[in-house]
Amino acid sequence: MTYGPEEIVGLLDVGATTRVDPPPHPAPYEVGQVVVTRNLHPRTHTRLPRYCRGKRGEIVRVHGMYALPDRRALGDESTPEYCYSVRFTMRELWGEEAPARDSLLIDLWDSYLEPAGAEER
Repeated sequence: MTYGPEEIVGLLDVGATTRVDPPPHPAPYEVGQVVVTRNLHPRTHTRLPRYCRGKRGEIVRVHGMYALPDRRALGDESTPEYCYSVRFTMRELWGEEAPARDSLLIDLWDSYLEPAGAEER
């Protein structure tokens, strides 16, 4: 996308965001909910790290609804999804040798997640 001088001044005033405010529906996941990341292998851009695929985590924050970066990288800004901070224990990601008290927060979108238990169906 190319911006002209007027658009650039506007972006400087309000910031470059793709947030949908207000969102058209409530978030499918809520703080405290346990989720599992989907094991995706797209041919294009994704913000879902490989080391997190198929792993269990807990929603710790709902950021709001934004354009899905995977689609935005292809020029589609009309595919919004909720974004969440998901906490993964280091042991979930790296195994029993990892520190038991450490964790990692990663921002992930709806289409990367399933409710815990859904992976067993």
